[in-house]
Amino acid sequence: PLLPPRGDMQLRAAATTAAARRVLGLRRLFQQKRLSFSSSSSSSSSSSSSSSSLRSTLPIDLNGKKAFVAGVRDDKGFAWAISKCLMEAGAEVSAGVWVPSKRKFEEELGRGDFDEARKMADGSLMEFSKIYPLDALFDSPEDVPEGVRNHKRYAGESGYTVSEVAQRVKEDFGSVDILVHSLANGPDVTKPLLETTRKGYLAAHSASAYSLVSMMQHFGPFMNEGGAVVSISYDAAQRVVPGYGGGMGSAKASLESDTRLLAYEAGREYGVRVNSISAGPLASRAARAIGIIEKLIRYSSANAPISEDLRSIDVGNAAAFLLSPLASAITGQTIYVDNGLSIMGLAPDSPSLK
Repeated sequence: PLLPPRGDMQLRAAATTAAARRVLGLRRLFQQKRLSFSSSSSSSSSSSSSSSSLRSTLPIDLNGKKAFVAGVRDDKGFAWAISKCLMEAGAEVSAGVWVPSKRKFEEELGRGDFDEARKMADGSLMEFSKIYPLDALFDSPEDVPEGVRNHKRYAGESGYTVSEVAQRVKEDFGSVDILVHSLANGPDVTKPLLETTRKGYLAAHSASAYSLVSMMQHFGPFMNEGGAVVSISYDAAQRVVPGYGGGMGSAKASLESDTRLLAYEAGREYGVRVNSISAGPLASRAARAIGIIEKLIRYSSANAPISEDLRSIDVGNAAAFLLSPLASAITGQTIYVDNGLSIMGLAPDSPSLK
């Protein structure tokens, strides 16, 4: 309340005293309400332990969602970690495995070689709903050269082009909610760009970038509205990483650019979101083909703000979030999951800084 004019001291003192009483009264009321809220919160917390309908956390709930993960090869890579996190959240996951690796993968899976990595939080073992052979270099059967079709590593397998796998998934599951692209390959990856052949350069783009476009073309029409897509990129898309050659840096840049355009087109056409994760270096089987992966891991650990080796599960957790309704307003983005290495402008371990 407004105080009386400064000259009327008695009235002013009375008004001040009344105001003070009101403040004291409000303070007591607030304390009573706080105690009441604290008490009710405690009782709610105790009752929630006996009621599964009350949760004390913000969960990623993918129950009832169907996912297809392209690029699973073993239990060490990002595709495996993403698959596991999706299953932990309740999703049903099927996998696309590169044709030459599929037989070995299924043998190792059947022998129990991956059982330790398959353990879920509830003690059960993760299970893929179905495993499909996949070679994302080819969109349709007529694209497969005879030499590939008749190669011993492809013997006994069929229906592995992108369009055929998409059709098989549609027949088996009707629709999908989640699509994961964890595919990359460059035959000249160990060569500097100045020594990269046109064939090797274009092959890197075909396997690592256009394959996402092809998957969106063939899976998009039967994705449920509100669905989501995630691909795996690398910081060489934006910065120079000597030793990561053969046009792979350019291919990752294409992948990230396509992520933005696909987010717009697929968002308008199918009502789905498209994002990419730029992951830090990981010693997966596929990454060992680069030849310098161990050096990249040591460099990251020595110079990143979080001085630890990246774990595949870190990327799996981030992907599960991006693929969930919790990220419903995020699309067209490249999210860095690299312990912060990408923010660094100088390498603290550089001898020139000593």
